[in-house]
Amino acid sequence: MASLNSFVLELGVIFCLINTILSATNNDSTSRRTSNGQCIWYGACYQDPNTGSMKNCYYDGPPKKLVDDEAIAILKKRCPDLSPEATCCGPDQLQILEMNMALPQTLLSRCPPCMENFLKTVCHMTCSPEHSKFLNVTEKRFDPATNVTYVNEIDYFMENSFMENVFGSCRQVSVPSTGGKVMDLMCGDWGSSKCTALRWFSYLGNKETPMVPFQITYHNETSPTKGFIPLNLPTVPCSKSADGILPACSCVDCEESCPVPPPQPSPALPFRIAGLDGYAFVMTVVFIVGSGIFLLGVFLCSGRKHLVGLVSGAEEMRAEVARRLAVPQHHSSQVALGDAEDSPLQSSKRSSMTSEQAHELETHSISKHPDDYENASSFIEKLGANTDTLLQNFFEKWGTFCAERPWLILFLGACLVMGLGHGIKYLRIITDPVELWASPSSRSRIEREFFDSHFEPFYRTEQVIIRAVNLSRVYHNTSDGVLVFGPAFNPNFLKSVLDLQERIQSIGEGTSYSFDKICFAPLRKEGQKDTEVTECVVQSIWGYYQNSIDIFEEDGTDPLGYQTNYLDRFVKCAGNPYDPVDCLAPYGGPVDPAIAMGGFLRPGESLARHPDYKNATTVILTFIVNNYHNKSLLAPAMSWEQDYVAFMKNWTATQKPFYMDIAFTSERSIEDELDRESQSDVVTILISYMIMFAYIAISLGQVNTCSRLLIDSKVTLGLGGVLIVLASVISSVGLFAFIGTPATLIIIEVIPFLVLAVGVDNIFILVQTHQRGVKKSNETHAQHIGRTLGQVGPSMLLTSVSESCCFFLGSLSDMPAVKAFALYAGMALMFDFLLQITCFVSLMALDIARQSANRFDIFCFIRGSKKNEPSSSNGQEGLLYSFFKYIYVPSLMNKPVRCAVMIIFFGWLCSSIAVAPHIEIGLDQELSMPEDSFVLKYFRSLKDYLSIGPPVYFVVKSGLNYSDVDAQNLVCAGRYCKENSLVTQLYSASKIPETSYIARPSSSWVDDYFDWADSKPCCKAKKTDHSFCPHDDFGCQSCNIKFGGKEHRPLPEEFSRYVSFFLRDNPTNTCPKGGHAAYGQGVNYNTNTTTKLSTVGASYFMTYHTILKTSEDYYESMRMARKLADNLTKTIGVEVFPYSVFYVFYEQYLTMWPDTLFSLGSPMNKEKLANHRSLNGDHFQETHFGRA
Repeated sequence: MASLNSFVLELGVIFCLINTILSATNNDSTSRRTSNGQCIWYGACYQDPNTGSMKNCYYDGPPKKLVDDEAIAILKKRCPDLSPEATCCGPDQLQILEMNMALPQTLLSRCPPCMENFLKTVCHMTCSPEHSKFLNVTEKRFDPATNVTYVNEIDYFMENSFMENVFGSCRQVSVPSTGGKVMDLMCGDWGSSKCTALRWFSYLGNKETPMVPFQITYHNETSPTKGFIPLNLPTVPCSKSADGILPACSCVDCEESCPVPPPQPSPALPFRIAGLDGYAFVMTVVFIVGSGIFLLGVFLCSGRKHLVGLVSGAEEMRAEVARRLAVPQHHSSQVALGDAEDSPLQSSKRSSMTSEQAHELETHSISKHPDDYENASSFIEKLGANTDTLLQNFFEKWGTFCAERPWLILFLGACLVMGLGHGIKYLRIITDPVELWASPSSRSRIEREFFDSHFEPFYRTEQVIIRAVNLSRVYHNTSDGVLVFGPAFNPNFLKSVLDLQERIQSIGEGTSYSFDKICFAPLRKEGQKDTEVTECVVQSIWGYYQNSIDIFEEDGTDPLGYQTNYLDRFVKCAGNPYDPVDCLAPYGGPVDPAIAMGGFLRPGESLARHPDYKNATTVILTFIVNNYHNKSLLAPAMSWEQDYVAFMKNWTATQKPFYMDIAFTSERSIEDELDRESQSDVVTILISYMIMFAYIAISLGQVNTCSRLLIDSKVTLGLGGVLIVLASVISSVGLFAFIGTPATLIIIEVIPFLVLAVGVDNIFILVQTHQRGVKKSNETHAQHIGRTLGQVGPSMLLTSVSESCCFFLGSLSDMPAVKAFALYAGMALMFDFLLQITCFVSLMALDIARQSANRFDIFCFIRGSKKNEPSSSNGQEGLLYSFFKYIYVPSLMNKPVRCAVMIIFFGWLCSSIAVAPHIEIGLDQELSMPEDSFVLKYFRSLKDYLSIGPPVYFVVKSGLNYSDVDAQNLVCAGRYCKENSLVTQLYSASKIPETSYIARPSSSWVDDYFDWADSKPCCKAKKTDHSFCPHDDFGCQSCNIKFGGKEHRPLPEEFSRYVSFFLRDNPTNTCPKGGHAAYGQGVNYNTNTTTKLSTVGASYFMTYHTILKTSEDYYESMRMARKLADNLTKTIGVEVFPYSVFYVFYEQYLTMWPDTLFSLGSPMNKEKLANHRSLNGDHFQETHFGRA
């Protein structure tokens, strides 16, 4: 926005420049057809009382000789092809010419051929001794007060080729502060996109243009007309040197000077085979071949009958597998399925079996010699078996220990949870999206921090998108035919927009955080205390009408008699937003129509060179607010934004007109909505835990009769299990809070559900294994519980360790939200496991003791009657148990079904691999918002209606000596600058936006500083101490900057002395290159208090990305910007990096595939290691039991 403001100022300056040219022209022009070799004017003799401009004296006579030395010097300097021996201009006219040329030189001198060609048109109109050949006085006036006749209107005949050549040498001259072209400022309504040679000169000669003293009507002719010979002079192309000394125009100012760009790599073609998707084709072949081999192997091996296992027949095998699958045990070796015909049916290890299973093992075991077992078992298998046995024994003893001392264990567990939970008071929750998304050590965060600390953060943006609903198009009859405008141009609709805009700007009036106190005002003068609301940057269509209903409703008539109104003004300002007469917004800068309007692009269309803004369906209001790296300074802005959001919600709900659809946001809205969403999730978490508690209580209870309902129910045990899950989350959060690891809202939203799912699973495993097991006659309840834990403990340990390892490996991610989630989740699962093998085992012991004593659940002080003594329920099969044992697994074990399952799974795997390369990676920001959020609606509207890309800054770190000419040439884009300079490379990138994602040339404070320093009216210093003084302070003196070298640039000491003046000077009509608005925050410098010399440190060069719609657009634009910055770094020898506000949110996607493969591969390796150890132990024991 700063650059936009400066752009606007420069536009006003350009109008001054046009004025200057016209003044010079005025001095030249004298109206009337004369004989060859005659003048039409001589000398300046009349001052217009309305404009203050000087008009030339009418003179019909021969040219005169110049005798004034100063005038001769000016003539030789500005008009070297004219001789002082015979001229039609006096010394006063030449002095005016010199003064007026200061502005055109500021804008055009960066391209010497353009400046020379342009000067020829002015010099010959002013001083040529052959006026009467190409100039015709069409109106002269007599002033009786001064008794002089002056020229008031002329015709200027110019050869068409000459006019085109002059225009062609200047049309591409750039304005570094805006990234646009000079013709945006010098061609009136047409702007650079629609400007032609005749339109350019016609605008410069139009008396309606400010500071043009009289009408100059240009005629482009190809042959003598009406007795006049059109002026035709030799010109120099912009790609050639004007005089053999001054260089040609640079590439930035002249496309012909650019080297031939290397051919762009053609886009990668999709992988295709025979016109089909290559991946799908390959995986289809793999599936067909693989399935064929599998079916062939099954068919060939169907005759083999191997029975090495516990069951000798297929039916017995199916029954055994079904029973084991029905038993809720999760040990990795619990179920091993094999083909009855050609592979052994392996049994579970002894410790994991119920008594029923052990009995079946003894019944079906097949005796083999121990030597066979020894030979078949490897070292790894023995190690796994020994480890497994050790774990079984440990868990059995540990379970017995906890069951024998339940109250002690519960007390110690409660102390641990409370101690860790105390850390929650130190918990710091991150809600800032930047801190959530990018690691402080990531490149994007480091670069963002550098940018924010050196230049202040990018502005806070408050935006309202207003779409016209149920309104017809607007038709306007003009001299160019009937123009059709979109529904957004309905006058009532626009008036409602203005009313809303004014009400938003009035939010907070009378408080310490009113809009004028927080807004960005780039043209605010140095030392100014208060800011007016009109000085605030607001990008709105109403800027074209000065926020005035009166101007909006003005009507008029064009030269052909057609009515003109607000629509004509829009067309004019959309074509040239920099028009200082009608189009600059109240804050003094332009309104970019691509920002202020929306819906004028068709779906899939990008912003073209000549966008048709009049098709807009949407008006966009953008309010720019100051942002600060020091967060303590943001309190007023945050308060205003809070009131703004509240106002917009109320206005949208109660006062919005029926013909409007509103979407809005503020800078703080995303963070606020994330916080709101997390608070609403608390109720969801509580409800889910209550439902799960009820499910556990009902499912674990073995109620066979109503009389034992309150005895056999498991309400207390279920509640205890749920509380243990919740305690594990609390312990994890508290532990990391003590450590200082910040949390995120996703931890509150997701981890309770995650741990609940895993925790309930283990609860069912532990309790139902105990219920289905037979208590031995010689063991106590505690020993029975210990034996149960010995059976399932290794399985629970394996599951918990595997899951925790997966999450802890996820903490290797650089994304803070993912890292925090992984750490908290992994630790919560570990705590859940520890609490379940301690506290929950103790709760089981207490509950079993209660049930054995015939006491009521919850009300344990009440004992049931003796007639309700418990009956053995061991071995009872529930509905789910029976389903798996008698229906599901027997069906699954049929050989055709097993083959079909394998083929279906293999087909699914192949199809997944085939589509994996087509997965679109990226961030869908809409998914981050709840469905009822106003921000979600804004995101959708933004995607549909915003038509401009985000700004991108190429930051040059400190280390470059800008006062050195060689260093300057590595950066600048004007004359004598390197062909591969920084600004030139950015310009070249803007010529290929399809691949570079750079939409326009960059700003360049270096080039603007040279132009500012070369314009005498711009640099002013106080007479007392020679310190900075604004150029419009007439009490100050000129700096008289000294220049040197062929480049004609400030000497090194002068560069260092006055660069701070440039960065503090506001642009105006008389000095459009002042750098405060555009570069005040964009250039760091340190001033030596003794020498008053400034050293430039870091600075940036701003441009824009193209319109970015998809996630791929965002991260690819960042990739290309970084690639371009790397080239710039190599060129200038100082680090250059690109920065845009969205980079921190999309950096992760640059390496998404490698990161994904690593994240998948690491957990798989850990799982493989853990399961390998366990499964080898299973194989060892199964081999032993099968052959013993």
